Amino acid sequence: MKRVLVLHGPNLNLLGWREPEVYGHTTLDEINQRLRALADQRGATLRIVQSNHEGALIDAIHDAREWADGVLINPGAYTHTSIALRDALSAIAKPCVEVHLSNVYRREPFRHHSFITPVALGIVAGFGWRSYMLGLTALLDALAEQG
Repeated sequence: MKRVLVLHGPNLNLLGWREPEVYGHTTLDEINQRLRALADQRGATLRIVQSNHEGALIDAIHDAREWADGVLINPGAYTHTSIALRDALSAIAKPCVEVHLSNVYRREPFRHHSFITPVALGIVAGFGWRSYMLGLTALLDALAEQG
């Protein structure tokens, strides 16, 4: 059974209420329920963490080195600012998939750069809550191919 850390970064606790024209009406709890259902179908287990604090996200990544097979992360705005998150993901050397609800490349130019992408297997962006499902599917497929 594959074990995956799911990390939700800052402001994602406000999904469903915050800028629904950008992020949709689906709440974080609904996304987590859908992720758990998909993980159950695939025979995987999830540990889900949301924090608005960079250090808490880094601590969760560090902890994952002991138990997780991979990481699914939506770093939120830390995507564009956090070398520390990038370094933590690199340090644990676990496969990682980056996800975003919106298409960051159709938005403000400062959102076009990700510190996370260079250490991720891939990125899924622009499909709303489905980005998480696509990202988890890709991560589980990659983990299965590794054995």
